[in-house]
Amino acid sequence: MSEDSKSPADFEALIGLRFKDRDLLRQALTHSSFVNEYAGEAAIRDNERLEFLGDAVLDVIVADMLYRRFPRISEGELTQLRAALVKTESLAHIGAKFRLGEFLLVGHGEEISGGRERLSTLCRGFEAVIGAIYLDRGMRAAIDFVVPSLLELLEEIIAKNLHVDARSELQERIQGRLNIMPDYHVVGAEGPEHEKQFRVEAMLGNVIIGSGRGPSKRAAAQAAAADALRRLDADGLPDSAGGKLGT
Repeated sequence: MSEDSKSPADFEALIGLRFKDRDLLRQALTHSSFVNEYAGEAAIRDNERLEFLGDAVLDVIVADMLYRRFPRISEGELTQLRAALVKTESLAHIGAKFRLGEFLLVGHGEEISGGRERLSTLCRGFEAVIGAIYLDRGMRAAIDFVVPSLLELLEEIIAKNLHVDARSELQERIQGRLNIMPDYHVVGAEGPEHEKQFRVEAMLGNVIIGSGRGPSKRAAAQAAAADALRRLDADGLPDSAGGKLGT
């Protein structure tokens, strides 16, 4: 058993919420790798079912929050904002803010590979905690727990235009001019497994039109597309004949 995780009571103190049924919280903090290694112990259940529930509860909370906060924006814009809020990187960021990794029960193999801080693990664990809160204390408690963090993240998303699908916008603008599509190539990855940063380049033929980094290949490609859009707005992009693409 991992000796590095802290107790559910410590997590309750951190988030300012006391569970009626602490076994629900204990389950929410139990990664499947722990169950696999200690399957012989009675009453050990992983957090995957709670993750499933928490994901659905979170979708309702986010949709309701955005619908009420932005009464005049379109369904498409609401969808973009929701996607930016509930993506793996966003939820892992919130989970890390609550120091969730310190409280997870993980197997030895997961421990030594840095699994406590893996984005997917933090994201799923956070969703499981939401599911546990919903079952134990109801929707109001789940809303009170998660909405302040979501609003803080929402401000950053809007300020940095992180909800805009840069890849789709870049493709639309380039296809409209050249009738070709940009390609994305992973050119490197750095850091330990649980903190890996990918580097991606956006290409037009053999010409690099943008580059970006991110904690996943998808996020890095989005960053590369956003970089390409900034270059397009500032200088235009080279076409295959060596000229310039205007804005």
